[in-house]
Amino acid sequence: MKLSAEMKEFSQRLGHEFTRPELLIRALTHPSMTSPHRDNNQRLEFLGDRVLGLAIAEALLRADRDAAEGVLAPRFNALVRKETCAEVARAIDLGAVLTLGRSEMKSGGRRKDALLGDAMEAVIAAIYLDAGFEAARDAVLRLWGDRINRVEVDARDPKTTLQEWAQARGEPPPTYSQLSRTGPDHQPVFTIEARLASGPSERASAGSKRQAEMAAAEALLKKVTA
Repeated sequence: MKLSAEMKEFSQRLGHEFTRPELLIRALTHPSMTSPHRDNNQRLEFLGDRVLGLAIAEALLRADRDAAEGVLAPRFNALVRKETCAEVARAIDLGAVLTLGRSEMKSGGRRKDALLGDAMEAVIAAIYLDAGFEAARDAVLRLWGDRINRVEVDARDPKTTLQEWAQARGEPPPTYSQLSRTGPDHQPVFTIEARLASGPSERASAGSKRQAEMAAAEALLKKVTA
């Protein structure tokens, strides 16, 4: 099985030349393209999540040999969360080579955090199966790059930070209200409003309540601290 010209270019951006190109093809195949003759990336996503987790855990332990578990955990979560995986995927233009069904293409699947994050994890698994853990770890360290060094900032939970900001000013904790839920059951979109008792509010939409709440809290933080 040979890679297309686009996938060869992506492999170069990824920094890994596959000896088993079918692994990369599978990693870039969304479940909406599943057929009896085509495997999708769900199983690779499952494996890649674990490979990524081990690579990041090792990197954090090496970066700060004195940090306690309570300090390392939020840093780890910030680096392996779906949004970060999607951010890395965008940096190497993974969406351009993601194979999607027609409905996903029409709904903007190449730009969705969930799809990009899942595919990024699947690609990590593909590297692992193609060349072993060291190759996968090297790819993670290269692709995540400076994010590992500046994770202390990224690890700050916007909801916690917003609550601390409000309490420091004598306000009660912010409230979060679900304004709507749209889309099919397998791909919902939640719109959440974060509001402070003093009045300011912001809205955000995402594929899960948690992500929407985080995004709304982050937007509200930017508004009140601008």
